[in-house]
Amino acid sequence: MYHSVADSTEDPYHVTVSPHRLRRQLEWLAARGLRGVGIAELLRERAAGRGRDLVGLTFDDGYQDFLDEAVPLLHRHDCTATVFVLPGRLGGSNVWDPLGPRKPLLTAEGVLAAVGAGMEIGSHGMLHRELPALDDAGLHEETAGSRDLLTRLTGRPPAGFCYPYGTLDARAVRAVRAAGYAYACAIDPGRLTGLHALPRVHIGEQDNAVRLHLKRRLHPWRRRPLPEEATLR
Repeated sequence: MYHSVADSTEDPYHVTVSPHRLRRQLEWLAARGLRGVGIAELLRERAAGRGRDLVGLTFDDGYQDFLDEAVPLLHRHDCTATVFVLPGRLGGSNVWDPLGPRKPLLTAEGVLAAVGAGMEIGSHGMLHRELPALDDAGLHEETAGSRDLLTRLTGRPPAGFCYPYGTLDARAVRAVRAAGYAYACAIDPGRLTGLHALPRVHIGEQDNAVRLHLKRRLHPWRRRPLPEEATLR
């Protein structure tokens, strides 16, 4: 789980990885015979009994620096990724982070450029709101409404959803499933773990080779395993 890729000295939420660090992390994967792909591809390959050499890469929030900084590095290492965007804030900034710094988000043209670069587009909701706190109308807008907008923009319905802030409950999971998403990404969904609540590992600027090794080894112990049926067909 990545967010922003930029050289930054101000990162109060620890969501920014420098291009240098991302390059080293992708090199770490390649040295171990692993390759990063989007989540839909990862799930399809696992359903077919393949993909043991694949790692799902996700970039939340849909920052402009995904296109400017991450995509060239992903291409250089023969990787793809899923970028979860906010169709209600295209061309805006991360106003949900009160401490800043302000970071520009992808425009509609930027989303299409990411598609053209071979990246998977998923929804991060409409406006980056915590789903459990919303009423039924707001929940529908964040899930089904954002999917409709992305479908109109890209010409194809997004397969994946990502819970803003990683927060979810059973009602939010039901809404995501009802909206037609094939899968959804969380962080540590606990007992809700499944195809519509996939656990992920946060990757940050401090994650060097040693920390990546530890996170890889500890992940099966820190997250519930996926049910056997949790594959995208």
